[in-house]
Amino acid sequence: MEIRIESRADPGTRAVAESDRRGSEPPSLRVRQPLTAFPELDCVRHLLPVGTIAEAERRAREIGVGADRALIAAGAISEDDYVTALARHLGVAFEPLESVARSDCPVSDAQLLEAPCDGMLPVTANGVLFFVLALRRQQTARRLCMTANRGPLPPQMRLTTRARLQRFVDAHGAAAIGRKAADELKERHPLQSAAHASRGMRNAGILLAGAALLAVLAAPQATWHAGAAAFALLFISWAVLRLCAALVERPDSDPPPRLHDLPEYSLVVALYREAAVVGRLVASLDALIYPREKLDIKLVVEEDDTATREAIAALALDARYQVILAPAVGPRTKPKALNAALPFVRGDYVVIYDAEDRPERDQLLRALARFELAGERLGCIQARLTIDNTADNWLTGLFTAEYCGLFDVFLPALSAWRLPFPLGGSSNHFRTDALRHVGGWDPYNVTEDADLGMRLARRGYASETIASTTYEEAPGELRPWLRQRSRWFKGWIQTWLVHMRAPRALLRELGWRGFLVFQLVVGGTVLAALIHPVFALAVAFRLFAGSEPGAEVDALEIAQATLSSATFIAGYFSSAALALIGFGRRKLLAHAPVLLLIPILWLLLSLAAWRGLIQLLRDPYRWEKTEHGRARSSRQEAAPSAPVRNNAAALSPILPAGGAG
Repeated sequence: MEIRIESRADPGTRAVAESDRRGSEPPSLRVRQPLTAFPELDCVRHLLPVGTIAEAERRAREIGVGADRALIAAGAISEDDYVTALARHLGVAFEPLESVARSDCPVSDAQLLEAPCDGMLPVTANGVLFFVLALRRQQTARRLCMTANRGPLPPQMRLTTRARLQRFVDAHGAAAIGRKAADELKERHPLQSAAHASRGMRNAGILLAGAALLAVLAAPQATWHAGAAAFALLFISWAVLRLCAALVERPDSDPPPRLHDLPEYSLVVALYREAAVVGRLVASLDALIYPREKLDIKLVVEEDDTATREAIAALALDARYQVILAPAVGPRTKPKALNAALPFVRGDYVVIYDAEDRPERDQLLRALARFELAGERLGCIQARLTIDNTADNWLTGLFTAEYCGLFDVFLPALSAWRLPFPLGGSSNHFRTDALRHVGGWDPYNVTEDADLGMRLARRGYASETIASTTYEEAPGELRPWLRQRSRWFKGWIQTWLVHMRAPRALLRELGWRGFLVFQLVVGGTVLAALIHPVFALAVAFRLFAGSEPGAEVDALEIAQATLSSATFIAGYFSSAALALIGFGRRKLLAHAPVLLLIPILWLLLSLAAWRGLIQLLRDPYRWEKTEHGRARSSRQEAAPSAPVRNNAAALSPILPAGGAG
């Protein structure tokens, strides 16, 4: 069942609203009448059809919200018109906040940023202190009506809308938002921020390079053999870990979702130069199965990105959506933009999506069910990412193979083993309190997801995976692919260097198993890509140079060649094995021939890793943007529509207004 709006709000409501916004004094309170079951609707019963009021009451009973939120979410009345009518009904003033100056708010910048979540802002006018309230919580309007029925409300109280309060904070707190987003982590936890690592990174790199050069000059052959053996053993260990993950049975036992009394859920999407895909993004978010009254959606846009802002404005989004401007303070990175939204997140849980994402419709329900089953220790849930435009070309085919191996095989295995793992950059579902407790994202780390996964683990929070899928777009051209991968490698190096500042503390906080996984997964992945060309040249030299007839056989050289060959076999085989199993789980085995190109992929990864390392030394915080909206194919659109799991009929009572989407 769903709310069906019989008509829009009566024009008289808007006339009343305009009258109050011009500053007219509210009328004296009317004689109190006996409270109805939904007193928050008494202020608009004379303005809306009886059927609409009845549907709002039914909806409020079903999902546990104030009936006012049901009306607003369904589009029966705007938030401005409802709050204006409520203010008149309660005998208090409506405060549009349009003429209030920052100097009229006797609060600090930190307290100002808390106002949208607290739902209250103190304001002085003519020397008198007023408290401006926004209907922050689901049943605030009902409580106000019940209180007013017992006697007049305090004259110092005024009402405003959540959107107006947020716009006021955005306008007068931009500098504070920017400082908090860019600097909070480095000030609260300086050893866990890459902001303080740039000089140390350069010095460490110079020292390591100098030591290696001295060793080569002093004993070139011994240095080569020792270094090659150490790197080969590390690389083989990394491959063995991946092969062990391939043996873990597919963990698909997500708990069934709860369908009623759901908490508020926030969705945050950082957008930059995404005008081409923002419409499709909104369509995907609108299709999610969750009560729209309990969705809080933040679209974070850069101040100078006028094209994306105009594209969003053209969509005329409903009250669930809020556009937040990422101030031009600190590095221009995705994690800085996410941090700009974090103070205003209202939900008990929050998920991060990218502009091109299309999550499965029941993903929020599945994540919530896992959170509630696991308890407070579970800080993050990673949904499975997969590539949608697989058929574009060989590059997107290889990208799909990597994602199948990573998100369908490797990360679920680490989750099953209760080990920490680097998060993917999207479809991360967080317990909001846990996310704030660890300081949010590091705006100076260009792979904030990998870093955040480790910081959560170090603070005692677990991360797990769920079987729900989010479809993403992969770059189908080499240059965008190379820029994206260089950024990923640069960020993984940042993550390894930051967390290895205090190895003993890292070992104590992660335990020896987690510490070892961190070295192999984060450090080993980067190192494997960096040293691959060296081993490739060494193996090629041994194959094609050969040895002179009658020359003495050097056992050390043979052992070295054998070890180098073993690294190639282990690396290629583990990559192919994970991808092949992932292809099977995704029913994409028809694309398996692309795995023959893994040697080419490894060379490209090596190029990206070296490019990322060089960029780390020269420009550590540069964020190379990946363009979206260029896909030529779509697996999701080509496939027949599948029914939502866990019985779509059972989920129908909480379908958003307007149907299944």
